[in-house]
Amino acid sequence: MIKVLKFVAILLICAGILSTGGSSFAQQKRALTLRRLPSMREQAAIRQEWLKLRLERVLPALMRKHDIPMWLIICREYNEDPVFKSLVSPTVFAARRRTILVFTDRGPERGVERLALGGGSNGGLYQVYRDPEVENRELWGEGQWALLRKLIAQRDPKKIGVNISSTHAFSDGLSAGEWEKLRQTLGDEYTGRIIPAELLPLEYIETRLPEMLPTFRQMMGIVHSIIRRGFSNEVIIPGKTTNQDVVWWMRQQVNDAGLGTWFQPTVRVQRKGAGIPGNLAEDAPIIIERGDVLHCDFGITAMGLATDTQHMAYVLRLGEKTVPAGIAQALANTNRMQDILLERMKVGRTGNEILADAIATMKTEKINGTFYTHPIGDHGHGAGPLVGLWDRQEGVPGRGDVRLIPNSWFSIELGARTPVPEWDGQELFVGQEEDACIDSFGRISWVLRRQTEYHLVR
Repeated sequence: MIKVLKFVAILLICAGILSTGGSSFAQQKRALTLRRLPSMREQAAIRQEWLKLRLERVLPALMRKHDIPMWLIICREYNEDPVFKSLVSPTVFAARRRTILVFTDRGPERGVERLALGGGSNGGLYQVYRDPEVENRELWGEGQWALLRKLIAQRDPKKIGVNISSTHAFSDGLSAGEWEKLRQTLGDEYTGRIIPAELLPLEYIETRLPEMLPTFRQMMGIVHSIIRRGFSNEVIIPGKTTNQDVVWWMRQQVNDAGLGTWFQPTVRVQRKGAGIPGNLAEDAPIIIERGDVLHCDFGITAMGLATDTQHMAYVLRLGEKTVPAGIAQALANTNRMQDILLERMKVGRTGNEILADAIATMKTEKINGTFYTHPIGDHGHGAGPLVGLWDRQEGVPGRGDVRLIPNSWFSIELGARTPVPEWDGQELFVGQEEDACIDSFGRISWVLRRQTEYHLVR
C-alpha cells in the first residue's frame, strides 16, 4: 500500500495537482513537465499486488457465477492466450515452453486452487505442480500432458472450462494444436465434460479493481497534459508545423517519459473549403494553418493499463480571441451525445440495447452522430460489451450482446458532424473520447474529466 501511494504521489507531480471538479477545463491549460514513473521494481510490486487481489477476489466469484468448477489455460511460448498476461506476474513475459494453469474451485471455504504445470509460482501465487510419484519427470511435452491427465482424474470436475469462442477474441485463446492434444490426452470421458468458458475470461479481463483507479486517473492526467501541450504554441507554429510534426512530438514525449503506447497517434486537420475527404486526412503531412480545427487520437500504456483519448483544438485566426460560435456548437453536440450515452449505460443492459436507446434520443435532438464506445483496461480495445462500431450503428451481433458489469472501464468514443455557418454550412467532424468507470454500485463517472472547450493555438 505504501508503494501504491508513493506511485500515485509521483504521478500527481507528473500531471499537476488534479481534482475531478472545481476548476474549468480552460484553467488546466498550463504546460506541465512529465517525470518518469517509479523504478521498475516498484512498478512490479504494485502490479503483483493487483494480480493477487484479482486471483483472490475476482476469479473465484466469476468461476461460481458461470458455473465452471475447473478452468484450464494452455498456451505455448509466443502464442499465449489473451488472458495469460492478466493471470501472471509482471515479471513473466511469456509462457515457459508450454504453460498450463489449472484453476479448481473447492468451494467458498477452501477457495480456488491455483496450479502451474510448467512455468514458475508467480511470486507464490501458484503452486508449481509436480508428479510426486515420478522424479525428474519432464515439465513439458508428453510428460506435461500425462501430468495434466492425472491431475484432472484426481480432481474429477463435473465441468472443465476452456477458452474457445467464435465471438470474443479474449475468450478464444486455446490454439487448434493444443485443443487437439488436450482431447487426445483426456480421452472420451473427460473430453465430454469440456465446455467453452467464454464469459469467464471475458469478465475476468474486463473487471477492474478499485485499487487500480487512482493510477489510471493519473495516467489520464498525463495524457491530457501531453495533448494540451501538443495543441499549443509550444509545438505548433501556424503556417509551418505539420500534423505529423505534432504526432511525432507526442510519440517522443511518451518515449522520454518512460511510457508506452498501443497505437500510432493521429492528428487530423479540418478547414473551411477543404471538403470532407481532405478534412479527415491524417497520414500525409498537412501544414497547420490559422482557422484550422484539429483532432487527435492518443493513448498511452503503463503499469499494464491502457488509455484512449480524443480531443479537439482550434487555431485562432489573427485578431480572434475565441472559437467561432458554429465551431463551438459542434463540440457542444458531442458533449450532449456523451450525456445521452452515460445516462443509458446501466449495469445489466447489453451494449446493443444501450446503443439503440442512445441513437433514438440523439435523433430526436437532431444531432448527426455515431457511437462506437468500447471497454478499456488491460487492453486498449478491451474485453466486454461494445456499444456500436463506427460502421455498425444497427448493433454488433455477439460482441454487442454482452451485458455491462460493475467495476468496468469504458472509452466513451463517439463523433458528430455539424454544419458550421462560418464555413458556409460545411460540416465539421468532432470526435470525442474520454475514459469512464463503472463502480461496484453500477454508477458511471468520468475517470478524470471530459473536454468541453477547444484547446487553443494562438
